[in-house]
Amino acid sequence: MLLVLITGFGLSQAFRTITAIIATGLQQEFDLSAQALGLFAGAFAFSFGTMQLFMGVGIDLYGLRRTLLTAFPLAIVGALLSALAQGYGAVLLGQMLIGVGCAPAFLVCTVFIARYFAPHRFAAVSGAALGLGGLGMLFTGTPLAWVVQQSSWRVAFGVLAGLAALAWLLIFWKVHEPPAPAHAAPRESLGAAVRGFGALFLVPHTAGIMLLGLVTYASFLALRGLWLGPLLIERHGFSLVQSGNVALVVSLVSLFTPALFGRLDPGPAHRRRWLMGFSLLLAGLFLLLALLRHPWVDVGGAIAVGVLSGYMVLQYADVRSAYPAALTGRAMAVFTMALFLGVALMQWVTGVAASVATAHGADPFVAVMLTIASLLVAGVLAFRWLPAPAH
Repeated sequence: MLLVLITGFGLSQAFRTITAIIATGLQQEFDLSAQALGLFAGAFAFSFGTMQLFMGVGIDLYGLRRTLLTAFPLAIVGALLSALAQGYGAVLLGQMLIGVGCAPAFLVCTVFIARYFAPHRFAAVSGAALGLGGLGMLFTGTPLAWVVQQSSWRVAFGVLAGLAALAWLLIFWKVHEPPAPAHAAPRESLGAAVRGFGALFLVPHTAGIMLLGLVTYASFLALRGLWLGPLLIERHGFSLVQSGNVALVVSLVSLFTPALFGRLDPGPAHRRRWLMGFSLLLAGLFLLLALLRHPWVDVGGAIAVGVLSGYMVLQYADVRSAYPAALTGRAMAVFTMALFLGVALMQWVTGVAASVATAHGADPFVAVMLTIASLLVAGVLAFRWLPAPAH
């Protein structure tokens, strides 16, 4: 069943990284500024992130299958609306619907793994799930770039809508809610479930975990899902398919490294140091992308970011070990909310940075990469200085 659940996650990965391929076409058709483009890319992440608490409550009260099957059709509707959009407002609404529809896609996978796999296998299995789900990003590399180049960005949304419909049918057919254990407690009320989420924010170590979560995955997705295509096309004159080839390689390497980092997980005693060290290394890569404006540096740096992105699976392992088992599902939902609100924030902020830089005659991509590096450093400092869980 986990493999079938991952199909939904794979489609959500494709939807959240499509902007890097269609950005140029959107800007030309709707005359969008860099700030408007950042808002478009962030709309998915904002709606995805804000819905995590509701999806977590839905999973707790109604189960994985029912929650996913109820939400996912909105992604199909949003993709079709985007394909037919006659203005920026309609395509923005489409992104928001897609974000809501995809909101439970990875959460159901992590909750399933936390519930039905031993704790010591969580990091490794989650890494494998992240890698398999990343196949969706491969589609938004060369294949989708070719589709867009041969037709239009609208056809790309139509193709993804069809694939999402097939994934929904597969989940409906193959996924069944595992029976509750005989000793399971009675299902709590909606109010109690919501209060349970609120209690997580009173735990002292939640703030540091969430603040680092706001910037790590956001940094990778801001590059792969938004700025990679414009960076290569506008700074170095790459064609759409050439930039798609680079996006494909970045996506390909990012498939395998989560499983690798999951197997290398040092455990609770040293995991936080690893998280801080790798986050600072990631900030260094973005600093290089900002300062060394050479095509091979930009291509190699983007690939290196894809390789290093796998360490983020350790953040889920950190959340898994930081809270009691009864709070695992809710903690995962709150953390996933932080991840994607961070994506929305970073895509919007980098869009603003690019617009300000352009208005002052500066290189917008330097501003974007410096902004990402700075936010990563700020997240590490918060993670280091705020209270840590007692292991």
